[in-house]
Amino acid sequence: MNCIEILRNTPRQIVVILGLSMSVLVSLSTNLQAEDAGAMVKAAVDYYRGNASFSVVDMTVHRLNWERTMSIKAWTKGRETSLFFITAPPKDKGNGTLKRGHKMWTYNPKVNRVIKLPPSMMSQSWMGSDFSNNDLAKSDTILKDYTHTIEATKTDGPMKVYIVKSIPKPRAPVVWGMQRLTIREDHILLGQEFYDEDLKLVKSMTSAQIQMLGGRLFPKVWKMQKADKADSYTLLEYRELEFKEDLPDHLFTQSSLRARARTSLQSWRSDLVQIWPIQLSKTTDIASYFEDFANEASVKDGLKLRCQNVKLFLREP
Repeated sequence: MNCIEILRNTPRQIVVILGLSMSVLVSLSTNLQAEDAGAMVKAAVDYYRGNASFSVVDMTVHRLNWERTMSIKAWTKGRETSLFFITAPPKDKGNGTLKRGHKMWTYNPKVNRVIKLPPSMMSQSWMGSDFSNNDLAKSDTILKDYTHTIEATKTDGPMKVYIVKSIPKPRAPVVWGMQRLTIREDHILLGQEFYDEDLKLVKSMTSAQIQMLGGRLFPKVWKMQKADKADSYTLLEYRELEFKEDLPDHLFTQSSLRARARTSLQSWRSDLVQIWPIQLSKTTDIASYFEDFANEASVKDGLKLRCQNVKLFLREP
């Protein structure tokens, strides 16, 4: 007796009940998978942010014909709060960014102003890199504004790896039409892909050199690359990482953003005192003082560059 004959001889009520039961089971399976995927993404975000953290990273922006590196100090608290500013090179030193929830401010020491960024700027490039403001601040928008499903699984050595597809919720204020995350079973984020509204890949982030950092396994290097530019990418390399139980709220304020930038500039002034035996004060015309040094061939290239840029980078805030 085949399946069709069995169904013909089965009371209609039983067939209906079986059909409803299958629908319920499929629905439950889908809901459980979504819950598992959502929990997986949440665990990955919490793992790389921790309750709070402090880090020192080098950011290298690579292009076909040039490359530049910036050093950055960063603090995070919870899922929504971040503070980071540049400590080198001199021309960028003192620039800082503060993010609290959906609000973001930047500080530019050249104009001595804290500027609030509109929401549309959150997805824009940070300091000409391939990381956006949201990327660098490790924004939790992926948790709030997307729904998640497990798309596939694979293995990475002895570890199981999950491919999670993230789709924006209706009317969510997001830029990406889809994201795809690669998460190892120990919550380490191995990769993240960003797609536009037409589901075309725009850029991708990958992590590498997983090692002990801050007391836990953590990728030392992160690479962000545009899909259509093989010779353009940005590397983030951790030099220091420390996870903390908590950080004070007053650290993540506009006043702190401005004060830490001032401290950065003052440290550069101290560096000069160690190099040249002079007395510097707020009224010292540093650019004029070093003008002759900058033009002398006997000055080493590195010091010459510092002299040439001193007018811009040692100005008192």
